[in-house]
Amino acid sequence: MAKVQKTYTIEFKREAVRLAQTSGKPIAQVARELGISDASIHQWRKELAEHGPEAFPGSGHQTAKARGSAPSQTRAGNRQAGARYLKKSAGHLFAQPAMSYQFIAEHRHEYAITTMCRVLEVSVSGYYAWCKRPPSEHSREDAHLAEHVKTAFQANRGVYGSPRVHAELQAQGINCARKRVARLMREQGLAARQPRHRTITTHSDPSAQVAPNLLQRDFHADEPDTKWVADTTYIWTAEGWLYLAVVLDLFSRMVVGWSMAAMQDANLVVRARPLAITRRRPQAGLLHHSDRGSTSTSQSYQALLEQEGMLVSMSRTADCYDNAAMESVRR
Repeated sequence: MAKVQKTYTIEFKREAVRLAQTSGKPIAQVARELGISDASIHQWRKELAEHGPEAFPGSGHQTAKARGSAPSQTRAGNRQAGARYLKKSAGHLFAQPAMSYQFIAEHRHEYAITTMCRVLEVSVSGYYAWCKRPPSEHSREDAHLAEHVKTAFQANRGVYGSPRVHAELQAQGINCARKRVARLMREQGLAARQPRHRTITTHSDPSAQVAPNLLQRDFHADEPDTKWVADTTYIWTAEGWLYLAVVLDLFSRMVVGWSMAAMQDANLVVRARPLAITRRRPQAGLLHHSDRGSTSTSQSYQALLEQEGMLVSMSRTADCYDNAAMESVRR
């Protein structure tokens, strides 16, 4: 059987490109709704960008030509200039007129109704007659089910996706298909909230020697470089997630030392202290406060603080308020 090659009117091409650029939908989705390939939209958009109003020369006729054979004379004789061959083009957009009417209703605030009716090859009077019809039984069931879907979604803090919402409805004795639930959630803009990325940056070593909490949540300092607080966090960069060690002076709330690495280890926090010490030249007796993580209790870290004559202070276990000044910087 000879393969049929289809062409489309200039208006159809331009409208397809306009929908792809302004509807906010992915090009693949627009192509599926129009019954064409996304490659066609990409090609048409390129031609419009290059040639502007002169794009698509020779378009405007819908032809169905068998490769290697002459075009049908009967079909060509029955076409007017610029008209599409309706029998072949009916499947390019929507399978039923109601689908076209639904599309027009959803986009009536974006495009002129007469333009969409012309492009989708439905009558304006037919569209308005469709608008006046009472909702079908299926539409009424959808509206009723959509309320149950929304209630189940909100009752579970918005973290349920369609499978779990469907299971919730089934448990309530409401029988429906999961794909129907997914469609109703999509139409209402209901999407499960994704859990935030959380990385644990404090890993305690039970055998490590810890220091008492000398700071006692007194985050006030009368002079520079008398009280430092320190902690580690993680940030997103062009290279991916990286760990960041920060040293903060409580007098000025200035970051006086920092270091960054792809791994969280003792070297990460040790490298931040020489920078702070070199820049600030603190006197012996400076109070240095941190958490009880394995990096802060490591021998290399403790040896550096002892060498500089610093007083070591550590937060209590699982008490973020003991280092609240540093926690606020992390956020």
